[in-house]
Amino acid sequence: MSDTCLTLDDIETLTRLEESLWRAETRYDPVLMDRIFADDFFEFGRSGRIYPREDLILPACAARPIDVRLPLPGLKFTVIDTNSVLVTYVSEVRRALDNVETANRSSIWSRRDGAWQLRFHQGTACQAPTDK
Repeated sequence: MSDTCLTLDDIETLTRLEESLWRAETRYDPVLMDRIFADDFFEFGRSGRIYPREDLILPACAARPIDVRLPLPGLKFTVIDTNSVLVTYVSEVRRALDNVETANRSSIWSRRDGAWQLRFHQGTACQAPTDK
C-alpha cells in the first residue's frame, strides 16, 4: 500500500471487517473480536460513554439481532500512513419499529504483522440524512 492509496483487496478486507462489527454472527464471536480489536483499542460510544477493549469482546451467549442498514452508508477510506486507515460512514440501527438511531462513525484500522486491527472507534449521534 502506498501512502495515498489502498488496494482493492485492502478496501474489500476493511469493508468486511467493519461490517463484521455489525453482523450478529461475527460481532458475538469472542475469538474473532479478540483478533480484530488491537490491544490498545477503545471506543467513544454514541452515548458518550468510553468503552475499553475488554467491555466489547462479548460472549456468544450475549448474541442478539442487530438491525443495521448494510452495506454501510457513506463508507469512505482515508489513508493516514502506510499502515493506518481512517474509515468513516453513517450507521442506521433500528431499535424499534419507528426508532432508527443514526450516527456518524469513524474507525482507525492499523495493519500489524500483515493483519488489520481496529485501534479506535467513535460514534456520534446525528440526524438522519434526508433524501434529496
